Parts: sequence; structure tokens; C-alpha cells
Amino acid sequence: MKITFFGAAGEVGRSCIMVSSGSTSILLDAGVKLGSDDQFPKIEDGKLKDIDGIVISHAHLDHCGYLPHIYSAGYRNKTYVTKPTSELANVLINDYMHISNPSNVTKEGLQQLGKNYSLHEYKREFKIKDFTITFIPAGHILGSALIKVSDGKETLIYTGDINLTKTRLLDGADLKGLKADILITESTYGGKDDIFKDEKETAKDMINSTVETIKAGGKVVVPSFAVGRAQEVLFLLDDYMNSGVIPKVPIYMDGMINKAMRIHRHNVIYCRKELQRRILMSDADPFKSENFSIVEKKNTRTRIATNDESSIIVTTSGMLSGGPIMYYLTKMAGNSLNKMILVGYQAEGTMGRAMQEGAREITINDSKIRVEMAVETYHMSAHADRKQLESIPGKIADLKHIFIVHGERSKSEYLKSELEKLPKKYEVTVPNIGDSFDV
Repeated sequence: MKITFFGAAGEVGRSCIMVSSGSTSILLDAGVKLGSDDQFPKIEDGKLKDIDGIVISHAHLDHCGYLPHIYSAGYRNKTYVTKPTSELANVLINDYMHISNPSNVTKEGLQQLGKNYSLHEYKREFKIKDFTITFIPAGHILGSALIKVSDGKETLIYTGDINLTKTRLLDGADLKGLKADILITESTYGGKDDIFKDEKETAKDMINSTVETIKAGGKVVVPSFAVGRAQEVLFLLDDYMNSGVIPKVPIYMDGMINKAMRIHRHNVIYCRKELQRRILMSDADPFKSENFSIVEKKNTRTRIATNDESSIIVTTSGMLSGGPIMYYLTKMAGNSLNKMILVGYQAEGTMGRAMQEGAREITINDSKIRVEMAVETYHMSAHADRKQLESIPGKIADLKHIFIVHGERSKSEYLKSELEKLPKKYEVTVPNIGDSFDV
């Protein structure tokens, strides 16, 4: 096999890896890197004619957001996904097109993308010429998958984004009985200090902080990815409000979150069995809680952000790179009674990272805004932490080569150093963008 890295090497974002064997070449993911300037995989359009298929691990834009450009550049083969990934990707890509309006995307390209999804279930093999492909539950978001690729001689497993821990929505990744020669693993939280606190303790601390702000008369805003993180946050808030721990205040959902909630509800068969039973056997459907209020009109945001009512706002985008959160910050950041709670990874170069690191002045639409609101972080991660990442190789029989991607370089390098200390010896590589390897 030949493996070429066109993105997500030494960085988080624009995941895009080409795997070739014999006369067959496929792409694993095709993402964008969102920030002040969007960045795209370093693959030339001319190479796309050689691609026999694109296999997408999950619907987040850093793994699928480059698809519109690829089809606009003339690619006409299939994109292979799970059913929930196709539905969620449509929503997130449409939103991305609306907000960013990338010049490299055509109307025909978007139409071709919509026509060329090929849907596949977990653990059911399918073929792309000489390759046999299998999707395996990854535990990251609805429909997310590890991708197993075999050419009959060697087998590769690509984690995409992976979570080994059970959440309110999903079971952890299914790593039972895996065999492979090559592992390509993410390293979002592969750094020295990336060991998560107990989930229940983190949730308790976040809820206590939320209650503190509400009782003081302030508002809490939670920027979140529309898919995965938002549902986890909303379920957590709903449970604690129903139990009386959080006072009864409105929980507003803004951005693409409501559409994502509907897709989750329609695809609940892909969620945990406990969640399926809760919907089937109870009137308390967590996707349709009476505690949630949908923000459907832009002009209601001003009222929500400026009135004297305490409330909780869960909105996109998770890294403060666009979306409704930017408007809420213009109205709320200057009030010390308010609080912003960050619940997910904040990439280098984003406003979310800047505020997480203590920035007290931000610029939105060329206007400088003084930050008086509190900013706190509580990891409700859909990713494995370093200890979990270190455990993955030991769960895969016959493994020889490990490539570490999708992490800031310092984190990828630290994970490499830890994997090289394991009793079993692997060939461990942190690639650069553009690197190719014959394995």
C-alpha cells in the first residue's frame, strides 16, 4: 500500500489521506480547516481523476467539507458514507456554503455531490475496485466510523475521530477482534496533559457553574458543534433541569442544532440502546424536551441576548469561527454577569482558542469588543484522551506501522514518544503534509 497525506498532518483540520494499491486509489476523508482563512487539502485537482472513491469517516467539516470542491473540480465517482453521515453532512455543508460561500464550489458540483453518496452499514463489507472496505462504530458522533481497508495483502485501519468512552448518545468505539498491519490514528488530545477528568465530575462542575450564573442574574452561552457536542450538552442540561438542580430558565437552541436534533431523532437506531428504549417507552423524549426553545428568527436573538431574563443559549459554531455565536458575543461579552462555557476543542488560530487563553478584547465585523463575561472550559469531549489513544494499538492484532495525524504537532509527537515506550514495538511516524509512504 502507498499512503499519502494531503492534510491533518501536524495539525487539526482538512483531513485527507490517499491510499493506493495496484490500480486502485481512494481518499479517506476530504475536509477543510476552518479559521480566519479556510485551508484546504494540498491535493491538486488533476489528481482527482485518479481517485476511485472517497470514504468519509464522519460528518464534521474538517473531514467532509472539501467534498463540494472535489465534485466542482470534476470528480464523478462515489462518496461512501453511513446513512447518518450523509444526512448530517448535507446540513453542515449547506450551512458552510451559506456562511463561507467558497469561490471554488459550483452549483453543479453541489448537485453531483448529492447524487453520488453510496450508503453502507456498519460491519458490512463493500468493494471499491481492489479494496475491501468496512465501517466500524467509532463512538465520536452519530454515524461516525473507523474505516478498515484491505487490498488482500495488507489491512489498514483509519480511526477518523474516535472515542472509547460511552456517552449519553453513543457507545464507545467497537475495537473487538480487529486485525490490521497499519493504523492511522488521530491525536487531537495526544499531549502530555491531555488526560480527561472523570465525566461525572466534569458535568457536575459545569452544572454548578451554570447554576451560579443563573442565580446571579446572568446568561450562559455554550458555543458548540451542531452535531454530537450540542446533543450531549442539551441532554445534560435537560436532565439537570428536570431534576431541579438547574432553575427553570429557557434553554435556547440556535444555528443548525435543531436540524441536527431531528436527524438524530430519525436515526436513533444508531444511538445507545438505552436512548432508544427511553424514546420508545417514555413520554420524556430528550430530543423534544419542553425545556428547549428553538430560535427560528434572527430578530429574536437581540431580545434573548439583551433582556433581563436569565437563560442558557446553546449555539454554533463551536470554535467561534462564525455562526450565531458571533452575534451573541457582540451583545453579551461586555456584561460581567454573563458567562461563556467552552465544551470542545479550540483549534489554534481560532477566536475560541484566543478567548480560552484569556483574550479580553475580540474583533467581530471590524468592531472591537471588550470581554467582561467569564470564560470557562469543561471538556465534554467526543475524542479519546491520551491514555485511551495509547491503548488502541494493543487492541489491534498483527499491527506493525502507526501513523499519527489530526493533532497539533507537539501533541502528535508526544503521543509518538509514548507509543514507542510500549512493550510491543511499532514503527511510529508523524507525517508532514505531502509525505508518501510505501508500507
